[in-house]
Amino acid sequence: MITARAHTNIAFLKYWGKKDSNLILPYNDSISLTLNKFYTDTSVEFTSSMKEDEILVDNQPLTGSGLKRAKRVLELIRQKSGIKASAVVHSTNHVPTTAGLASSASAFAALAAAGAKAANLHLTDKELSILARHGSGSASRSIFGGFVQWHAGHDDQSSYAQSIQSPVNWDINLITALVDTAQKKVSSTNGMQAVVETSPFFPAWVKSAQADIEPMKSAILNKNLAKLGAIAENNAMRMHATTFGAVPNFTYFQPQTLAIIEAVRNIRKQGVECYSTVDAGPNVKIICASSDNDLIMEKLEPIMGHNQLLVCKPGPGVTYR
Repeated sequence: MITARAHTNIAFLKYWGKKDSNLILPYNDSISLTLNKFYTDTSVEFTSSMKEDEILVDNQPLTGSGLKRAKRVLELIRQKSGIKASAVVHSTNHVPTTAGLASSASAFAALAAAGAKAANLHLTDKELSILARHGSGSASRSIFGGFVQWHAGHDDQSSYAQSIQSPVNWDINLITALVDTAQKKVSSTNGMQAVVETSPFFPAWVKSAQADIEPMKSAILNKNLAKLGAIAENNAMRMHATTFGAVPNFTYFQPQTLAIIEAVRNIRKQGVECYSTVDAGPNVKIICASSDNDLIMEKLEPIMGHNQLLVCKPGPGVTYR
C-alpha cells in the first residue's frame, strides 16, 4: 500500500470551460499557487482478493461522478502497468469538499500519485500531471508545489502542468475567508458546461484569460505582488461575469462574498497591497504579503469572524508517506 499527499491549489488565472470533456482539455492555460493548509491523503493498494475497486473517502463509499472519475484514473493506471487486480483506495480530505476550495485537485492528484506508485509505475511529474488531469483538470496542477502553469494543449499528451517557481522565496500568502463550506448548488462541472454552451461572454473570457498568462508569469518571476494581484483579481471577476450571462444565469457569490471583495478594495485604497480572487464557490481568497495579515484580518473580522479566516502559504508538490 502506497500513501500520497497532495495539496490544493488556487488558480490566480482560472480554468473555466472544457473544449474536450472526455479528455478534460481546457480552452485556455491557467496559473495557480499550491497551498500548504489544505490537502488530501490517499492510500492505494492493488489486490487480487477484491472483485472490484473499493474507494472510500473519509470512510464513506465514493459515489456519483466522483466514483466514475476515480475509476477512470485507476483504469488508466492498470492499462499502463498491465495490472489486472482491483484497487483498495482510502482517502482522507483535509479540506471542505465541493465548496470551491479545490478539494478535487488535491484528491485526484493524490490518487494518481499513490496509484501509479502502487502499480510500480515510474512516471515523471509531467506524466503524473496528465494522469491526474483525467480525474480533475485542476489536479494536474496539484502535482507541483509553488506557482504552476497548466498548458491547455490540444490532445491528451500536450495538456499538462509544469512548475513556474518552487519553492516560492518571496513574501506572498493567501488569507482564505470561509464564507460557506456547504456543497455548492451548481457544481463546477455543470457551471462550466452551462457557461460554454450559453454565455455570450465566454469567448471574450477565453481571449482575455490567455492574454493574462505571460504578464502573470512575469509578475511571479519578478516578485511583483501588485501586478500579480491586479491581474488575478481582474481575471476572477471576468470569470464570474460569464455566469451572469449563462442561460439560466447563476452566481457563486453570496452577500458575504461581495462584502469581502468590497472590503479588500477599501483596504487597498488605504495603501495596503491586497487583492481578492474567487473560484467556483462563495469563498474569497485575499492575496497579500504576510506582513499585512494582521491588519487585513482585523478589517475583515466584522464581516467574517476570526475563526472563518485562515492564512495559507505556498505549499509543496506531491509527497509520499
